[in-house]
Amino acid sequence: MPKAPKSRPDLAGAVWTAAKALATRTVVFGCDRIPYRFEDVPRKKILNWILAEASARMRTAKPWGYPTILQIEPTDRCNLRCTLCPVAEGLERPSGSMDLDAFKRIIDEVGGYVFLILLWEWGEPFINPRTYDMIAYARQKGIKLVTSTNGHLFANRENAGKVVRSGLNTLIFAMDGLSQETYQRYRRDGNLETVLQGIRNVVEMKKALGSSTPLIDLRFIAMRHNEHEIPALPELAASLGVDALTLKTLFPGHGSDPRKDNENEFVPANVAYRRFEYNHPDERIRVKRNPCTVLWISLSVHWSGAICPCCFDVQEHYPLGSLKDNSVKEIWFGETMAAMRRRFRDNWESIPICGRCSYAYEGGDCSRDTIIQEILFKENLHA
Repeated sequence: MPKAPKSRPDLAGAVWTAAKALATRTVVFGCDRIPYRFEDVPRKKILNWILAEASARMRTAKPWGYPTILQIEPTDRCNLRCTLCPVAEGLERPSGSMDLDAFKRIIDEVGGYVFLILLWEWGEPFINPRTYDMIAYARQKGIKLVTSTNGHLFANRENAGKVVRSGLNTLIFAMDGLSQETYQRYRRDGNLETVLQGIRNVVEMKKALGSSTPLIDLRFIAMRHNEHEIPALPELAASLGVDALTLKTLFPGHGSDPRKDNENEFVPANVAYRRFEYNHPDERIRVKRNPCTVLWISLSVHWSGAICPCCFDVQEHYPLGSLKDNSVKEIWFGETMAAMRRRFRDNWESIPICGRCSYAYEGGDCSRDTIIQEILFKENLHA
């Protein structure tokens, strides 16, 4: 299976894309190799997107535009205890769920600039019962939303109906095994049949309600104990009636020693399924210039309203502000975030979370979707 393309538009290509967007009022965002098309976009929103992307390219201390992507954590609570997940190990920060009014305040302030919301970070988002209302509220503002679930709560048909009615654009079902034995090796406390029933319920509810959304993405993380099951995935996906099947590469763990990937029991034996590139079996290749643009285009909001550099700041060791005390604008354009951008620009390896991040190594560029090893859409699952 081929790796995702690694090309990034050059300056001329970026200028052409911007000009075309302004002329047609159409913007296409890619996320996990799935395209999201926005039409009749207000020119103010397009100009903000262009300015945000330009400041990311120039790595200015203070961005020229508002964030165009939000990553919002509805809750940090979870019903599973997945191996390698920091939630399972126990978070150092308080646990809780975001209030709907807090979510609305974010959308009311910057929703006019935002194209896409990734509605999860740590935890199972649908443990927060207001997540469905959050989706519906953001959809009213023309924002598209993607979220990921372990699927257990959708074994309840009522929840399946709620998520379809919410208007959610993409629902990722994380399911990393085709037998209970394989599945529970990573998804501890999980039940495979419960997940399968959850998928069936959402598929059936889409049909019953005549809805084209959400796009149902069956997500499989390739690991050493399940890589032998990968050839059987298209047949399963087709039988379930999902819209897409994505094979994702594994990030071996937060704080893990990159020299010991070969000793990690979850890293695939087949190098084609590994995320990173290596000088030799024990050493990942460091990037010369970290390609991450998160600090310029995306805002990471924990359930409590805490603003962090990105989802890799699991424990809130690098707080940039709190929406309990300040507005998004004050934090986004403030000196604390500016200082973090300067530090990243001048010496990103001095920031521990950046030095351990997926972006720090060849093959781990999330912005170019290289972490999605393969994607098959519904029409190709029978091929």
